Amino acid sequence: MSQQLSDRIINMSTSATLAMAAKARELRGQGKDIIGLSLGEPDFNTPNFIKDAAIQAVNDDYNSYTPVDGYVELKEAVITKFKRDNNLQYTLPQIVVSTGAKQSLYNVAQVMLNKGDEVILPCPYWVSYSDIVKVAEGVPVEVKTSIDTDFKMTAPQLEAAITPNTKMLWFSSPCNPSGSLYSKTELEALAEVLKKHPNIYVVSDEIYEHINYTGKPHASMASVDGMFDRTITINGVSKAFAMTGWRVGFIGAPDWIARACNKMQGQVTSGTNCIAQRAVITALNADPSVVSYMIDEFKTRRDMVLNLLGDIDGFKTNTPEGAFYVFPDVSAFFGKTLRGKTINNATDFSLYLLEEALVATVTGDAFGNPDCIRISYAASQEQIIEAIKRIKEALV
Repeated sequence: MSQQLSDRIINMSTSATLAMAAKARELRGQGKDIIGLSLGEPDFNTPNFIKDAAIQAVNDDYNSYTPVDGYVELKEAVITKFKRDNNLQYTLPQIVVSTGAKQSLYNVAQVMLNKGDEVILPCPYWVSYSDIVKVAEGVPVEVKTSIDTDFKMTAPQLEAAITPNTKMLWFSSPCNPSGSLYSKTELEALAEVLKKHPNIYVVSDEIYEHINYTGKPHASMASVDGMFDRTITINGVSKAFAMTGWRVGFIGAPDWIARACNKMQGQVTSGTNCIAQRAVITALNADPSVVSYMIDEFKTRRDMVLNLLGDIDGFKTNTPEGAFYVFPDVSAFFGKTLRGKTINNATDFSLYLLEEALVATVTGDAFGNPDCIRISYAASQEQIIEAIKRIKEALV
């Protein structure tokens, strides 16, 4: 009956990260000892003070439909967070709380894009950007970067990508999958280009904001002079607070965009889970230092992964400044035959590692970069050591 499905869903790609996780689960079901380095999910538990807030909300009988754009108390906490962490001053009508940052992104695409509108995506980009844009009938425009420039787009590259049809620029910092982090100076250079094109809007995905190893403050595009009224800042609690399953994200945006997202959400999901919202109020009102123990551990793991991969010929790495991924260039293996299997591209390589090393990674093809694979180090040090040992043995 697939012929009865819409062109929209037939043409949509399956999330590569979720597909790899499903394949890994399938192999585990067959009794194989798979080490998963594919999902972007912290392996920490949600902090107890946040769980206590959720339990209190249950005991206080929070069980009713919530306002579409979020409880006022949560929106106030989001405003406090933006002011404290990003020096951004939003008002209540400029905040919309959604069921995860992914829904926030979807809302923005649906309310901002018309058929044929172009969206610039610096590569690599988060796996869902391209398809979210396509579902809104927009046109993804990929801007290639390389490991030699830490996978960051330059101002001249941005200028070259702009056409009369360009409507938006979407990017993440710190970046999933590369871990790259744009400095304030680098954002200012991009903004100088955008100032010549006043009808282009920016989605700044900052979900990994607190997972930053530089010791320098996070830089937000909306804080750059002249960009506040043209930037939609996306954030949430999934990564830094280890709350992936709680599904709470939010935007800060010009009020006319926020109102449109509220209207869209009202027809799709309505308000976000009431108990999760009450817990997130407590999370956002806390000082970010409460999760510094996670960040310190991620940094230790990053250094461990880079050191271990450095012992494998053919892996080319840089040093990610944030998030919890490395994105090595593995093109040196293309054209080689390993254990009777020919490696033609990153997808072949990633599947080879799953089948022969029993280690799940994600092909860079899914992120717009066919030369790389993404390795998540949101796993224990023991698992990381064993996984990279297996990878090394499988490549001999």
